[in-house]
Amino acid sequence: MIAIACDHAGIDLKPAVIAVLDELEIPYYDFGTHSHESVDYPIYGARAAHAVANGSCDRGIVLCGTGVGISMAAGKVHGIRCVCCTDTYSAKMSRLHNNANMLALGARVVGTELAKDIVRTWLLTEFEGERHARRVGQIDALDRGEELE
Repeated sequence: MIAIACDHAGIDLKPAVIAVLDELEIPYYDFGTHSHESVDYPIYGARAAHAVANGSCDRGIVLCGTGVGISMAAGKVHGIRCVCCTDTYSAKMSRLHNNANMLALGARVVGTELAKDIVRTWLLTEFEGERHARRVGQIDALDRGEELE
């Protein structure tokens, strides 16, 4: 199950993301927003992030104008490794090496077809593990407030 959420700036890109989820037969839960009325992106980013963090969703995809603000908000939720991507290579590597559990896209930055390619790449790439697991563990330790070395 994928958590999906957006603010008013990301709402026009959301149907394209949902189309990829439908194409790949991946279920999703839409945490809103559902209109163009101005809303605060941290609320929606946090809703999706909490669903990922508590395990009710496996991963999440969040959308705003640049992807930056909503990724920052989602990343503040304990246990979230949210990446803002503008290309397929970064999307692939964020899964392979960083085990990103949330993806953020900027509707005013990436076009619809590129966004679909990024989402498809991100969803279909699995975490490589091995030496990368140690590094992800260090990221998680920082998230818990621990010091490294």
